[in-house]
Amino acid sequence: MTEPKTITINDKEYILDDLSDAAKAQLGSLQLTDREIVRLQQQLAIAQTARNAYAQALNSELPQDV
Repeated sequence: MTEPKTITINDKEYILDDLSDAAKAQLGSLQLTDREIVRLQQQLAIAQTARNAYAQALNSELPQDV
């Protein structure tokens, strides 16, 4: 027999099948939001890397005798 799927929330373990439909919907929304936050953090890291590259390229184009 397989173990029931569980999730830990606020240091308490819950069996997924025991959650209400409303709780499952909220959990799904929370998981979706967490994935979106990760995606946005990755996008931010890409943008920050590009910004640093542009800043370095700009610095190399500026007159050095100023």
